[in-house]
This record gives sequence, C-alpha cells and structure tokens, in this order.
Amino acid sequence: MSRRHRADKRHAEPDARYNSALVAHLVNVIMKSGKKNLAQRIVYGAFEKVSEKLEKGDPVDLLLGALENARPRLEVKSRRVGGATYQVPVEISFERQESLALRWIVDAATGRKGTTMRDALAAEIIDAYNNTGSVVKKKEDTHKMAQANRAFAHLRW
Repeated sequence: MSRRHRADKRHAEPDARYNSALVAHLVNVIMKSGKKNLAQRIVYGAFEKVSEKLEKGDPVDLLLGALENARPRLEVKSRRVGGATYQVPVEISFERQESLALRWIVDAATGRKGTTMRDALAAEIIDAYNNTGSVVKKKEDTHKMAQANRAFAHLRW
C-alpha cells in the first residue's frame, strides 16, 4: 500500500434505466466475475418486485429509504496501544456508510436460502425500508458495540 497519497475515488457511471449512481453502485456490489448484465437483471427485477409489494412510486426512492434505515453512523476499529487491543468507536464517512449498507443488504440477500437472488434482494430492501430485518439488526449491533466501547473514544487517531 502506498504511503505517499490516498487513492482517488472512482465513481461509477449512472445506470442506464434509472440514471442513478446509487443503482449502479448496487449493481457493482452484486456483480460477480464481471457479469454485469446478470447483476443488472437481478437488480431491476428486484426493483419491480419492490414496487409491486410496497405500491409506492420510484424504486430508487424506496432504495434510498431502505439505505437510510440501514446506514451505520458509527463503527469500531481495532487500535493497538501498549500491547493491548482496544475497540475504538469512530464516525464513518457518508461514502463508507452507503457502501456498508449496500454490502450488508446484498450479503443478507445472499444468505437467504431457497429463493432466487431477485426475490431475496427485493425482500431485504423491503425489510430495510420497513426498519426490520437482519440489516437493521446488524446496524443496531454495530451501534451498540460502539456505545459499549465509548470509554476508549479518547484513543481515536
């Protein structure tokens, strides 16, 4: 890893159907082995199911609502001080909040066995939108861990 300067942020091009960078990011998180077309079909199919189930407008707005409920504000990072390792709570940048939330949603959808990825992703987005499900629980667990270790906040770097 280079110590000279930080790597430049690479932003994904907005997707063709919804013209949204967020949807393009979701497609890239789902994509495996460079199969972007398959990932797009999964995401677009999931969006159709979400729109049917929630009977609300734009699926991108529904995804934004789901992300709002799933985004963690704090996380803990390990910090080694004098031979002991402490879990230090730190605030997260907006980009990392979004990336973590998308990754958690996709991981939870992958963990749902017995259904297609399209249905599982739609169900996870609906659960996150309704402020229920495993993704919201994971966010709350992360916040609880940060709360429990706030005594070590002075070790922040």
